[in-house]
Parts: sequence; structure tokens; C-alpha cells
Amino acid sequence: MSSERLFVRLADDPLYAPETTVPAGTMREFTVPGELTRQVVAVMAYEEQLPAAAQVTERVLPDGAARLIVDTSGGMPSVRLVGATSKAQVLTHRGRVQGLSLTLRAGASLTLFGIPAHELAGRAFVWDEVAPQHLRTLPERMHALGSTQARVRLLLGLFGKEATTRTLVDPERTIGAMQILSGTRSRQPVRDAAALLGVGERRLEQLFRDHVGLSPKTWHRLARFHECLRLLRRQPSVGWVDLAMEAGFHDQAHLIKDFRGLAGLSPSRLAGPGAASGFSKTGPGHER
Repeated sequence: MSSERLFVRLADDPLYAPETTVPAGTMREFTVPGELTRQVVAVMAYEEQLPAAAQVTERVLPDGAARLIVDTSGGMPSVRLVGATSKAQVLTHRGRVQGLSLTLRAGASLTLFGIPAHELAGRAFVWDEVAPQHLRTLPERMHALGSTQARVRLLLGLFGKEATTRTLVDPERTIGAMQILSGTRSRQPVRDAAALLGVGERRLEQLFRDHVGLSPKTWHRLARFHECLRLLRRQPSVGWVDLAMEAGFHDQAHLIKDFRGLAGLSPSRLAGPGAASGFSKTGPGHER
């Protein structure tokens, strides 16, 4: 028995975004302490027991962030650092699915691990490949704890110490550029963003390499896709030509190409009430 589902979470979305078809109650969110908000955007726990014969394929739409993923489904926890990507990730779930996901802010990989974001982009690294020596025993320490809450406290406590003992990376200029690129309809967005920040295009490219792992052009493309999803939420019956123009695409063909390239889906699979046709929500408490 196999099924498909979708996970979407844009900036400022609730844990269960309108398009998300993950079962209600399988995910929960933890508060990020104030001193860590410059490094960590969100902390999520997930837990689900699938029927013995079930296989679930989950498509995770890209948000351009790096993540720390902890799999606690069985035995010793496995910890991975996953770099930013602009492509949807397709996961296959069987049996017990349990773990944690920490979404990292731009610049956090440099502050917490001393690793420029471009070295992580599009790749996943096991813990021993990226962790400082004094943190290599994290999986064993997590294994000894009996609850998700305790594991979250351990992770956030360790990262809090790292953030205070390492040289802080200031990504504010990069974050400013990300915001500019997210809102612009310019035909030359990278040049205009660099000019607004008072830096050259090469410097802007370097900032994005170090702090984000994606190029400014790719980030703009991803942000435009996100804006298109928001427009679809507000105007579910909008025509594709009007949607393309309002979201800043050249034309309808450009919109469809980006949807397929970034999400692996056509726009109609994510449009309006009953979005993600071919996916089904399971359980109560979801909004369309």
C-alpha cells in the first residue's frame, strides 16, 4: 500500500501550511530561545507509526534553508547536516518515522560549524564529518535521553554555547539582500539588490555563497515561486497568465517551467482549494 503527500512551509507559515498533507498531530513545534534566534529559525519534531505494509512518498518543497536532521526512529540517533537546495526533496517513509528538524538561518553554518554554506549546498553530511570534536558524542548523549523535549533542550543548549564561544557571523547584509530579492519585480534583480545595499554584484555573490549556499539569482527564483504560492492562496481562481504577470514571471510558460524545476509539480497541482490534486490530507484540523 503506497500513498503520496506534500510538505510546504514558507516563511511565516504555521507548522501546517494550507498545502501540507502530512497527517494532523504527527508534527509539533518548539520555541527557539531568544539567544538562538539569529542561528535557528524553527525546531520541529515529528513522530508517526505507519502500518506494516504502508509506504509513503513525501515531497518537501524547497525553502532555501540548511537543516540539522536527527533521525530517532530506532536505535542510536543519526544526525545529518543538510545544505540548502532549490529542488524539492522526495522522501520515502516506512514503519516508524521519528525525529527532529532544526531549520538554520543564513550564516548559521559558519557560526555553528565554521563551514561556508556553499560547501553544504545540495548535500547531506553525517555528524562526524561536520561536528567539532567536542560535539561528536551528540548521538550517544541524545540516545541516553528519554524524551523528545529533553533532546530538543540538549540540542538548543549545545548550539547556544557554540554561538557564544565562536566568532559570530553577521549575515544582516545578506538577509537584507534576501528580503530585497524576495520582493522585487525587477528584470535585473541581482544588480538592483546589490545597488540598494551599496555593494558590487561579485560581493553579493560571495555573501550568498558563504551565508546561504545558493546564488542570488537562484534565491530570487525560489522567492518568486514562494510568492506565487502565496498568490494562489489568496486568489485560488486566478488565471495562469494573470498569476504569471503578478508574480513577476515573463509569461505562463516561464511560470510552469519554474514550478516543475523547483517543485517537480505543475502549478495546477498546488492551486487553490483542493490543492495538490493527487495528494490527500489525512486527519482533522487542516485548513485549505
